[in-house]
Amino acid sequence: MSILKVQGLRKYYNNGATVVKALDGVDLAVEQGSFTAVVGSSGSGKSTLLHILGGLDTPTQGSVNVAGRELSQMDDNALTIFRRRQIGFIFQSYNLIPMLNAYENIILPMELDGNKVDEAFILEIAGMIGMEKKLDRMPNQMSGGEQQRIAIARALAAKPSILLADEPTGNLDSRTSQDVLGLLKSMGEHFLQTIIMITHNEGIAQLAENIVRLEDGKIVESRWD
Repeated sequence: MSILKVQGLRKYYNNGATVVKALDGVDLAVEQGSFTAVVGSSGSGKSTLLHILGGLDTPTQGSVNVAGRELSQMDDNALTIFRRRQIGFIFQSYNLIPMLNAYENIILPMELDGNKVDEAFILEIAGMIGMEKKLDRMPNQMSGGEQQRIAIARALAAKPSILLADEPTGNLDSRTSQDVLGLLKSMGEHFLQTIIMITHNEGIAQLAENIVRLEDGKIVESRWD
């Protein structure tokens, strides 16, 4: 079953006398529980695609359906709530709150949503990422790899329908990158999460089940397992 469907997606920008076609007619369907990598060179449109899939940006044309909901039919408030509950984000820069410890960073999205924190689930995640004894640490007391592990836990904590990862290992060395990606993949399998990851690294992309290649705002190649 497709958890995400994109049809006729276009994103155009006016740049003086020219029109930049960041996305130019993208059709995509992603199955629930799958791990898909979107690869492409700088300027290929992959970041724009991820932002639109996550409701952080709006398309010029086309439809985006996530977990049975059409994003264009929601107002700003409804979309904000939907993102918080249904979409987990993992960014290259971790985006942890400096004045909150690891545990507080993980549960922040649920607290913002006014939901009761499932402490047993949080501790289960913390154990799986090897951070169960470091939940009281502040971000500046953690390595880059540890911060990204907390970012992954935060993305999983609300039990979203889909995880969107934007160059999640871009700030990590190669060994730590492999560890974090292996963790992300195993967590996705364990919790039956759908993961879409953008990367420019071909080696990293090979860890995914499916690979979609973007160039000049178009899908030029795809591999589906």
